[in-house]
Amino acid sequence: MVDPPTRAIRTSKRRRIIITVCLLALAVGFGVHLVRRGVLPAQASRGGPQPVPVSVATSAQQDVPIELIGLGTVQATFTVGIHSQVDGKLQDVFFKEGQHVKKGDVLAKIDPRLFQAALDQAMAKKAQDEAQLVSFQKDLERFKTLSTRGFETQQNIDQQQAKVDTSKAVVMADDALIETAQTQLDYTDIRAPTDGRMGVRLIDPGNVVHASDQASIGLLVQTQPAFVLFTLPANTLDDVREAQNAGPVPVIAYDRDNRKVLSSGSLATIDNVIDQTTASYKLKASFANEDEKLWPGEFVNARLLVRTLRNVLTVPDAAVQRGPNGLFIWTIAQNNKAVPKPVQVGPSVSGKTVITSGIGNGERVVTGGQFKLKTNAPVTINDKPPPQEGEAS
Repeated sequence: MVDPPTRAIRTSKRRRIIITVCLLALAVGFGVHLVRRGVLPAQASRGGPQPVPVSVATSAQQDVPIELIGLGTVQATFTVGIHSQVDGKLQDVFFKEGQHVKKGDVLAKIDPRLFQAALDQAMAKKAQDEAQLVSFQKDLERFKTLSTRGFETQQNIDQQQAKVDTSKAVVMADDALIETAQTQLDYTDIRAPTDGRMGVRLIDPGNVVHASDQASIGLLVQTQPAFVLFTLPANTLDDVREAQNAGPVPVIAYDRDNRKVLSSGSLATIDNVIDQTTASYKLKASFANEDEKLWPGEFVNARLLVRTLRNVLTVPDAAVQRGPNGLFIWTIAQNNKAVPKPVQVGPSVSGKTVITSGIGNGERVVTGGQFKLKTNAPVTINDKPPPQEGEAS
């Protein structure tokens, strides 16, 4: 008869065996389930190579514009601070903030009474001096008549002639004073020096303003046309000058995020020096800006079209890989196997890379999943790019 301790040990061993067998059965069943669901490839049970999931694109021939992109700022054609040219009380302000004005429009007015009085005084002084000139001229005529009869000396005639000449000079000085007074009076009407849009009013009526004031009454800007001042690296200068010599160089202004087109224009000028500190140079592009989408002071991206490559072979940038022997591209053969091909590339524009040699038109190239590929490895093509190394699946 088996004692109780021995029976307990046998029972414990039997239970462990049963639990182990059950766990193995569950593992095998779960693996079969994953194979049927497609989570694990069926070839795993046969030990064959696993197809690598990749995303592909097709090489194609197309025209590729070569553009240079520089960050710049919008400048108005004219930016004028509206100031008074005479001292006095600001009597009225006629413009509205944001209003479009024409050249010569009256924007504000200085109290004109003192300047009108000065003009009247100058005109009265001229009338007085003109009357005295007439008297001197009549006396001179009498002296000359008496001289012909021998009743007047030449000395008296010369002295009278000097009085007439002096009086004429005084009248000329009076004309200058009148012109000055008239100009001062005209300056009491503050007029727009050019067409444009007015900004925020900075000084209210009733304040005393001076010609020497730094603060302006308002800011007038002309934004049609508008200009964009931007910079490019110094190594692009030859390409830009060559394009300029060939004809007008198109420039497109994009917003700060480089997504939305704001306006189209052309290159106006290239600066005559290169900034040695930044190894860059400045360019200015002109835009009609009829819809005023370009706002003075705004940051924009200027895209300058240097040239257009006609009918060249392109692939997505993601297809080009770098290896120990240089650049190459994974291509998909007819049997759906991966074949690497060394390539020579040209410029890359808007997500497309120009291929100068190495592959032909219409070839399937791998754009995602390259990190798992080997030569002649079978592949499966996904509609969506597979996750790259370091990305969450």
